[in-house]
Amino acid sequence: MLRTTKTSLTALAVALAAPAFIAAPAHAQDAAAQEVAPLEDLVDQVAIPYEEFQLENGLTVIVHEDRKAPIVGVAVWYNVGSKDEPKGQTGFAHLFEHLMFNGSENAPNDYFQYLQEMGATDYNGTTNFDRTNYFQTVPTGAIERALWLESDRMGYLLGAVTQEKLDNQRGVVQNEKRQGDNQPGGLVFYEIIKTLYPEGHPYDHNVIGSMADLDAASMQDVRDWFTNKYGPNNATLVLAGDISAEEARPLAEKYFGDIARGPVNNPAQAEVPQLKEDVRKIMQDQVAATQISKYWSVPGITSEDLTALSVGASILGGLASSRLDNILVRDEQLAVGVSAGNYAFQRVGILNLGATVKPGVDPEVVETRLNEIIAQYIAEGPTEDEVRRAATADLAGTIRGLEQVGGFGGKAVTLAQGKVLAGDPGFFDRQLEVLASLTPADVQAAMQKWMTKPSMTLVLQPGERTGEYEEAASVAADTDEGDAEPASNEITVTKVRPAPEISALAELDFPDVTQATLSNGITVHYAQRDAVPVTRVALSFDAGSAADPVDMRGLEGMTLALMDEGTTSLTSQEIAEAKERLGAVIYSGGGSDRSSFTLTAMSANLSPSLDLMTDIVRNPAFNQSELERVRTQTITGIQQSLKSPAGIASYVATPLIYGENNPYGGSATEESVSSITRDDLIEFKQTWLRPDNAEIFVVSDMALADVMPELEAAFGNWQAPATAKGTKTFGSLAARPESARVVLVNRPNSPQSFILGGLMTDTDPADPKIIDLYNANNALGGNFLARLNMNLRESKGWSYGVRGGPRVNENTVAYYVQAPVQADRTGDALAELIREVGEFVTTSGVTDEELTRIVNAEIRELPGQYETSGAVLGAMQSNVLYGRPMTYQETLADKYRAQTRESLDAAARAAIDPDQFTWVIVGDAEQVGPQLEALGLPVETIEVE
Repeated sequence: MLRTTKTSLTALAVALAAPAFIAAPAHAQDAAAQEVAPLEDLVDQVAIPYEEFQLENGLTVIVHEDRKAPIVGVAVWYNVGSKDEPKGQTGFAHLFEHLMFNGSENAPNDYFQYLQEMGATDYNGTTNFDRTNYFQTVPTGAIERALWLESDRMGYLLGAVTQEKLDNQRGVVQNEKRQGDNQPGGLVFYEIIKTLYPEGHPYDHNVIGSMADLDAASMQDVRDWFTNKYGPNNATLVLAGDISAEEARPLAEKYFGDIARGPVNNPAQAEVPQLKEDVRKIMQDQVAATQISKYWSVPGITSEDLTALSVGASILGGLASSRLDNILVRDEQLAVGVSAGNYAFQRVGILNLGATVKPGVDPEVVETRLNEIIAQYIAEGPTEDEVRRAATADLAGTIRGLEQVGGFGGKAVTLAQGKVLAGDPGFFDRQLEVLASLTPADVQAAMQKWMTKPSMTLVLQPGERTGEYEEAASVAADTDEGDAEPASNEITVTKVRPAPEISALAELDFPDVTQATLSNGITVHYAQRDAVPVTRVALSFDAGSAADPVDMRGLEGMTLALMDEGTTSLTSQEIAEAKERLGAVIYSGGGSDRSSFTLTAMSANLSPSLDLMTDIVRNPAFNQSELERVRTQTITGIQQSLKSPAGIASYVATPLIYGENNPYGGSATEESVSSITRDDLIEFKQTWLRPDNAEIFVVSDMALADVMPELEAAFGNWQAPATAKGTKTFGSLAARPESARVVLVNRPNSPQSFILGGLMTDTDPADPKIIDLYNANNALGGNFLARLNMNLRESKGWSYGVRGGPRVNENTVAYYVQAPVQADRTGDALAELIREVGEFVTTSGVTDEELTRIVNAEIRELPGQYETSGAVLGAMQSNVLYGRPMTYQETLADKYRAQTRESLDAAARAAIDPDQFTWVIVGDAEQVGPQLEALGLPVETIEVE
């Protein structure tokens, strides 16, 4: 359950934040010293009671009952991952995960179709070194359909796997590999694995595998893999949510009980390998600043050292208050970012820490200091306060995650992970007990034991990429080998298993929203949710990046960022420590139209958490030294974003579509951020981040009567300054092109091209009928089953994923399509995108089948969409932004039922004109340019600067 991560520099870019100025109440000054709930008390609040049983065929079933909403999280975990792959079949566990979504004997269509029919949310499948899993959250009335679907692919898959499907998914996976490789630093992990794990070690290859092995995967391999790895006695089924063990047992027997046992996969054993001596490697890639990283091979999740190593990494470089942050980033300002994490797998783990060098600083100096700090930390050990803060921050994250029954990190995943990887569904509980009792001596001992062993240091420098891409060979139509049975594209059914009916489904019960007012006039919108002991508070200002002057883009983001970097009473270090001590998260952001501060607090610590939030919002110091540090971080982040294909495409396309003088039409640049002064920050705060421009949104397990006094103490006496409140100016949009155009941005040596197309629509963001455009787009580009994705991914295998959809702001609606595609198919892919969009808005609109599927899905997904308090909080803010009533979500089902093919077609045709698209393509111009010539569109080629 322990996670130690930090946002990397590549994500820093323009995602900065927002706040406000003026004297705060006296108690806010003492936020860092407030008494907090003991860690042991917080641990006692975490409980996932479950029942476990086993079918005669060996399938393990675990059930957790949670009646908070009419939904059930369904997770099936198979005890097989990439570490179990034989030589010559790397990547096959992951390839097979893809095939498991391509239909079974009684459900032969794409599985996403069946998932949408059920109204599933939070659905996906993943593969890692140790396991393969499939999960979805479904309405209670669809639980039998979900179990039928999962059991059909567990027991009756092979008759539906055809050569055509194998070849297609092979291409999709190879494009997934290209997409990852094409990112800055995309080849680094291959080098890490190769160095830490010797050839023949189960963890000696990347999960996605090699192109050559994927090319060689045959139909016989598929048959063997399914037969040997996917039996019920090698699987665990977890049901979490609106179901009891008494209800679950007969259903599990009904759908899984007749599946025959298979061989049991005994997961590959693996020692923790150790380097004989320190290894230092240098690589180059398209990065904005040098990155120095260190790696140690450490034990896996069942190790007694797991918790100590994870907490130790947090203290060293994972927390915002970490030692590396405090020394390298804040005090000595040698780095613009640091990170640390203990990434534990079943048998082994990787302990990693690193720093991104501040531009202009000698990387050798940073590397020397990095090693000195590590050595000092190991020698001295952490303090008691550091250990408590790290443990509290981790526990608070666990509690927040357990609000979900399913998804990537909810209760079902927690129970399944413990059972499959540690042999105990309650493994999380044991780990939390260790966390609550951890001592500095425990952490120091673990660090001394493992971090004094030889390590790998990898220096990633800006420059031409080191290493070459591995490319796929041409795949023959039939890759069967030897005397294996000839491949067939016919589906055979070995046992007919009719799909059960979907029972009556509950309508969405969106929580009642109560409106109240603070004594200074700030409106409070409140809703109660009691699934977890957490309170979420959003303080929202009518500002956003649209409030930036055109010649000073990034001002809002810089202002928000600086507000968290020191107040008149607390330093940035003290703020970070106070958050961790409280288990609180306070972040700023909000997007184009709003600037907001959002607090997520343990309800037991709400009062001191609000004190801290109040101090940040009302008393920022805007210290000049902090301004210069954040400025450097921001500029480096901007430079890094312009190294990624998606970042380049967005930077080029945005002003072409909106107009460079429109508030939505630009991005922060090095020049604009460099021009911002401390006075600009103060003026922005005084103008925009003020009580007469604010609203508060709250979702809590606490009653409104208990929350209001806390909000009143924090914000009720906050008075607006005498200066005028800000007003936004929305100038004219960019002139729309008379015909579609293409801008090719040359990015040499790119195995993929990134296609981004967009146009401005005449759609009114506040028009209630905008949902017709949303659902029309669900047929064209809005989800996995939409035409664009099904064509370029599922039919042709040229892309890992294609999406399109409206980008809605308070004052505009644009329409975008994005498609990363293999480089040698760029021209063909663009031609297909243009054809699909053109036909959709002229001759081939929404079909009856699409209408039924989309409307049913939207209605049935509603309870799952608003399962969490965070989702409710976001919906409340959106309702205010677009002038909708707080009952809006409960009216959606009837609105969807009233939709017709004609209403959806009309919305799409009014919004989307294929002749007004601007297509930006980021790729290797030498390879892509000739492909575009045949399209007959004007092409402008530009170089990346």
